[in-house]
Amino acid sequence: MKKELLKRKGPLAENEVKDLLKDYKIRTTSYKIVNKFEDLEKIDLIYPIALKVCSNKILHKTDVNGVRLGIKNLDELKMVFKEFRKRFPKENLLVDQMEEKGVEIIIGLVQDSTFGLSIMFGIGGIFTELYKDVTFRVVPIDRYDAEQMIEEIKGKKLFEGFRNIKANKRLVIDLILKVSKIGKELADHIDQMDLNPVFVYKDSYCVVDAKLILR
Repeated sequence: MKKELLKRKGPLAENEVKDLLKDYKIRTTSYKIVNKFEDLEKIDLIYPIALKVCSNKILHKTDVNGVRLGIKNLDELKMVFKEFRKRFPKENLLVDQMEEKGVEIIIGLVQDSTFGLSIMFGIGGIFTELYKDVTFRVVPIDRYDAEQMIEEIKGKKLFEGFRNIKANKRLVIDLILKVSKIGKELADHIDQMDLNPVFVYKDSYCVVDAKLILR
């Protein structure tokens, strides 16, 4: 599956990126691709769920109102599906398992004109642009580098029990190293990768949204 994807250029669809993450043992959401009204009856995810437009032609789904969160039951899903099908008649639709919110982080890969492929880590979610609390390293990195990346951000206290917040620092380090491995192995193919948000919990994490652009 990975080899087939790498023959392409430009953005991948969300399901393709998440399948790639699973190849690298990175935990992400459970999802189903739905294209027909009848598909909705077969969904075995737990409500609430999200419905998203899923296309390599639409990189920023929220800009086109292509994400609906917190769908509570099948009747509501059917209603939102009909609306999305009218607005996105030729695109796949993705039903995504909603995840409990945790500490939000961002991890990414980006081609730097001077240094080459670099890995980014920081505080994620809606505050990414506001605080710009991120740090970078050239790929590949080792465990010491990953530990130092956490130390360098202002939000590091979130992983040290600040106000009794439970966010597992060891799992974040492991995740940063797995993303570095993707970068090392696919350096010639990746232009940009963006995992944001990633929810971090006491004993686990989950990549909620993922983007990948191939060179």
